[in-house]
Amino acid sequence: MKLISWNVNGLRACVKKGFLDYFKDTNADIFCIQETKLQEGQINLELGEEYRQYWNYAEKKGYSGTAVFTRVKPLTVLYGLEEDVDQPDSEGRILALEFDSFYLVNVYTPNARRDLSRLPLRLEWEDRFRSFLLGLDQRKPVIVCGDLNVAHHEIDLKNAKGNRNNSGFTLEEREKMTVLLDAGFVDTFRHLYPERTEAYSWWSNMPGVRERNVGWRIDYFLTSNRLSPSIIDAQIDCEIRGSDHCPVVLLM
Repeated sequence: MKLISWNVNGLRACVKKGFLDYFKDTNADIFCIQETKLQEGQINLELGEEYRQYWNYAEKKGYSGTAVFTRVKPLTVLYGLEEDVDQPDSEGRILALEFDSFYLVNVYTPNARRDLSRLPLRLEWEDRFRSFLLGLDQRKPVIVCGDLNVAHHEIDLKNAKGNRNNSGFTLEEREKMTVLLDAGFVDTFRHLYPERTEAYSWWSNMPGVRERNVGWRIDYFLTSNRLSPSIIDAQIDCEIRGSDHCPVVLLM
């Protein structure tokens, strides 16, 4: 099984930069995207009859949003943390699909913002999201993918010293990632490549940054620990343009 996750940073713009070519070339069984920046009816995506399309739109126009394109029909689909009626997913950040033997959760984690003004919300969201995953994991193993908006360890970004306490590399955000993994999940890329450096999935749009590979690894595939024996490979398609992120791939 081949799964792909990509923060497209605006699907309509990404389509103009080769999204459909990459989609067709990769021939994935399940393809997840984040930050679609769409409302319903704003795009007609021709992916082929074999793919079913599921979308979770943000209420705010041109903001956030997730989608999953799958060859296999899911048993159920959850749009956000549906059990939490007091805090609905108005930003379209979560799509969870139930299949016969696992749950797939596509997520676009909130950014703490440059001034860290959204850090308290981010940390609260992390706790609720972890509880959501653990609830699913009690029923079936879980595969989580998406832009988690955190570089977990110093090896996961180019300039760790210069970015300490910046959004995406605060101690609090990194600790939340550690707590999630310790709760029963594995970072598939680091599981296979614990020492690999210069492996990034996001680069600033500042001139020359991507060419010099001054990046961060903030896009992930996580799995329940009991799925780790089934992991064949975890890849980062860093040569693929079209977004400030590149796709990440999981083979199982």
